[in-house]
Amino acid sequence: MSDTSADVIVVGAGLAGLVATYELTRAGKRVLLVDQENAANLGGQAFWSLGGLFLVDSPEQRRMGIKDSYELALADWLGSAGFDREREDHWPRKWAEAYVRFAAGEKRDYLYGLGLKVTPNVGWAERGAGTATGHGNSVPRFHITWGTGPEVVRVFREPVMEAATRGLVTFKYRHRVDELIVEDGAAVGVRGSLLAPSDEPRGVASSRDTVGDFELRAQAVVVTSGGIGANHELVKKNWPVERMGPAPESMVTGVPAYVDGRMLEISETAGASLVNRDRMWHYTEGLKNWDPIWPGHGIRIIPGPSSLWLDAEGRRLPAPLFPGHDTLATLKHITGTGHDHTWFVLTRAIVEKEFALSGSEQNPDITGKDLKLVLQRVKKGAPGPVQAFLDHGEDFVVRDNLKALVAGMNELTPDAPVSYEQVEREIVARDREVGNGYSKDLQLMAVRNARSYLPDRITRVAKPHRLLDPAQGPLIAVRLHLLTRKTLGGLETNLDSQVVRPDGSVFDGLYAAGEVAGFGGGGVHGYNALEGTFLGGCIFSGRAAGRALARSLA
Repeated sequence: MSDTSADVIVVGAGLAGLVATYELTRAGKRVLLVDQENAANLGGQAFWSLGGLFLVDSPEQRRMGIKDSYELALADWLGSAGFDREREDHWPRKWAEAYVRFAAGEKRDYLYGLGLKVTPNVGWAERGAGTATGHGNSVPRFHITWGTGPEVVRVFREPVMEAATRGLVTFKYRHRVDELIVEDGAAVGVRGSLLAPSDEPRGVASSRDTVGDFELRAQAVVVTSGGIGANHELVKKNWPVERMGPAPESMVTGVPAYVDGRMLEISETAGASLVNRDRMWHYTEGLKNWDPIWPGHGIRIIPGPSSLWLDAEGRRLPAPLFPGHDTLATLKHITGTGHDHTWFVLTRAIVEKEFALSGSEQNPDITGKDLKLVLQRVKKGAPGPVQAFLDHGEDFVVRDNLKALVAGMNELTPDAPVSYEQVEREIVARDREVGNGYSKDLQLMAVRNARSYLPDRITRVAKPHRLLDPAQGPLIAVRLHLLTRKTLGGLETNLDSQVVRPDGSVFDGLYAAGEVAGFGGGGVHGYNALEGTFLGGCIFSGRAAGRALARSLA
């Protein structure tokens, strides 16, 4: 089957693909939007996100008394990114400067103009490594979309669907691209396999049975196919052993099965430059989903700072590896322990106030824009989705005393038991430091610093208390798994999202945006992310691709 009915082929119907298509159709260009999944998956993994957006010096920040600026945000970004590769970090550095400028400038107005709104409470994610020049956000910058990921998808999906009614967009679902067509050094189309029709719900793994093939041609191709998070073999193949220790033997999966990374190799085979493939972003606070949607489905706890974090042998993680502070430094430490799991030990008081779960489906109040339900969060008791994990999740142990708690932990991990005496020693030492409003315990200092930010004190961070105080109980232990998520490297692109060849020249006709391009340039985040930057990277790079093509195409 052959088709030449479009100006541009967009490979991947996730957020970056939708944004590129939106910008192209605004300019009257015709787009073939190709995806290996069915129509139910339009919007890709962005649909499942919490909808966090990195904004700088926003009205929401200013209302909270937060003093932010482009200069501070860029210093945080560069301190986190740690760019150190002269060749491979050339474009990522430029993308970083441009993206932070976008986040401090027109990003909010661009999205608000499409109808997107954010909640007034600005979150403080990735609080950092404990130095002014190192990794982390100096101030809260995590703006949650009112409507979470589905709303981010909606504001681009609706104008794309309207453009489809005008004949500007044709959807090619269940079309798996296997090859880029390159003629005279330029990308002019794609070839691939027609997959068997699927009526699976969004996110559910679909058949890979083929029923035919296809060929599509256009003036340009934009690759927006996502990363490698569901392809554990590829994650392990690219794992940076020298930097991060041995690859974990087991991880839960934070993205749907279609996030397979196929287009990275396909693009590289066609002549694209693939850089920084060893940089990736995986979470350390994963849970096995008690009600899974995709294979190995994991959910991330977005923790407040108070839980006591123990390794698989019951030893407290070293400072400053506290909940919510430095994801990849914590990941490196965990891989060095010889185990793939850790433990949070906390109280009922902490879980009720500090546990949030990542994902649109785990936050029905914000996703559904239900203000009354949102207000329930400030009342006593765990949020409904958290309570469901307490009731049904296999990783939770709830007991009235420490001996029973440790016994329950060891029932979960009989091959890696913890010593009661070791756990007791860590908890008692920590509890001794709670009696005063000051202490030598850096985690308690971090808790008190967090509580100096009013929204955290009201809704996010529990008042410091002894873990062994019966009035705060019962005690809870949570087994934490490593959770796959994002690809930080990818196809090298210039600031117009044009793919670059290994010799630095532009690959005519080929563009890339979103996670497949490392969210811009082949790795805009460098080694570390500041959170709220993945959706924004898809939006910014997809917009760049669409606008550049709208300018250049006849």
